[in-house]
Amino acid sequence: MARQCDFTGKKISKGMKRAWRGQAVAKGGFGLKPTGITRRTFKPNLQDIVAVIDGQNVRVVASTKAIRTGMVTKALKRKYGYTRTQKAAAAQ
Repeated sequence: MARQCDFTGKKISKGMKRAWRGQAVAKGGFGLKPTGITRRTFKPNLQDIVAVIDGQNVRVVASTKAIRTGMVTKALKRKYGYTRTQKAAAAQ
């Protein structure tokens, strides 16, 4: 199974890394030149959390963006009950 957010679909993407040398023309040099171009991966900030889905506690992989924006309702760690806003969000 790939490391992918269950809510936003964020996953690892690939790209290139460039290393530069030289002095900028504005500083009196001959300009910057790329000396090394190598492949790299961009990894999203994914978290393993326990979320409430259809009234059940389920382990999911969620990006921090999904957690911050409220796409995910995290399960309680203690048995004290939900706040008024959490109950309203779960009812929707």
